[in-house]
Amino acid sequence: MAKYIILRDENAQLRSGPRAPRPTGPGPMIMTESALRSAVPPAPTIETGDLSPGDLRDAARDPAVLGLARAMPTRLIEPEPMDDIRPEEAVPAWGITAVGADRSPVTGAGVRVAVLDTGIDAAHPAFAGVTLMRRDFAGSGDHDANGHGTHCAGTILGRDVDGTRIGVARGVTEALIGKVLADDGRGSSEMLFDAMRWAATERARVISMSLGFDFPGFAERLVRDNDFPVLLATSVALEAYRMNLRMFDSLMDMFRAQAAFDGGCVVVAASGNESRRTVSPDFEVSASVPAAAFGVLSVGALGQSDAGLTVAPFSNTNPVLSGPGVGVLSAATGGGLRALNGTSMACPHVAGVAALWWESQMLSSRPLNADAIAAQLRVSATLSGFAPDTDPSDRGHGLVQAPSAAVG
Repeated sequence: MAKYIILRDENAQLRSGPRAPRPTGPGPMIMTESALRSAVPPAPTIETGDLSPGDLRDAARDPAVLGLARAMPTRLIEPEPMDDIRPEEAVPAWGITAVGADRSPVTGAGVRVAVLDTGIDAAHPAFAGVTLMRRDFAGSGDHDANGHGTHCAGTILGRDVDGTRIGVARGVTEALIGKVLADDGRGSSEMLFDAMRWAATERARVISMSLGFDFPGFAERLVRDNDFPVLLATSVALEAYRMNLRMFDSLMDMFRAQAAFDGGCVVVAASGNESRRTVSPDFEVSASVPAAAFGVLSVGALGQSDAGLTVAPFSNTNPVLSGPGVGVLSAATGGGLRALNGTSMACPHVAGVAALWWESQMLSSRPLNADAIAAQLRVSATLSGFAPDTDPSDRGHGLVQAPSAAVG
């Protein structure tokens, strides 16, 4: 038997009952069963257990089960070393200026964000005054001994450190910190799904994830630990990858259905760092799961050059949006700042800007809705300042932009 994840909607029966006949003639209006169903929000639950083939067939026949996936390893999207960018040469807050957060009239005040990563250094001065609701899904404690999660959280909402601005949305005062990767940067897909459900239940308006599903690592583990032939291990890992992608799509469908009741949340994910354009211009890898899932705002990484903004050589293709991802200064575990490169650094720029757009919408008379925020992020992205001949498939809709004074 293998470990599987089961996604259920506990309200599935209420949402899929038979349609009641419509009342005819005069008299009081009676709500139909269809209307009642539309008034029932989804209630997602995540279960994990060892299942046999028979158990899988039984679960698949359960109308309350919306997704089944074999648990597979996840990993953080490792920061990329770049020989031509040294930490001491990083330009402080260049990304904040590039996305226009320094000129925006909003700060993210009143918006709750979720960072699903390696945890956080809660004692870092960058998070002074922020209510951090921490939960450990990886089983290694909620402190960030890795540093990746602390850096990403600092870019989203960090306060100034020694006079240097690092946070896009420094008015955010509530953050959900889900530790879904252990201190070695490794996790499993059930940890991620459970954390996403938790974040949505706790009414996060933005969920930021700079991680990926480890398909090659899973295949290698099956060969090493289970003595699978390479062909069989590759087949099993590929099917698990497909199942997890479908599970992700099902969970995102539930989030969209939930948005009709509470406004929902915007999900942002790093596209990945597997491309190697310095080796060959054709060495490009497409955005990976979870960034590739339907409804997720995938983010590619940009750097600066004399010709303008350029797509980082490691940044995966086909992102929805782009964000600053080279030489990004943010919080370091234990205090101080450090510069990192990666789509992991671009993703929190977009998450921070999403928080700004949420506040802008809260201040307006428009209804709160995650789809509207995601659409605003896409249509307001700019192509200005890019180097000539930048491939559209590498930069998506363009560089994400904060609400301007006119919009605010």
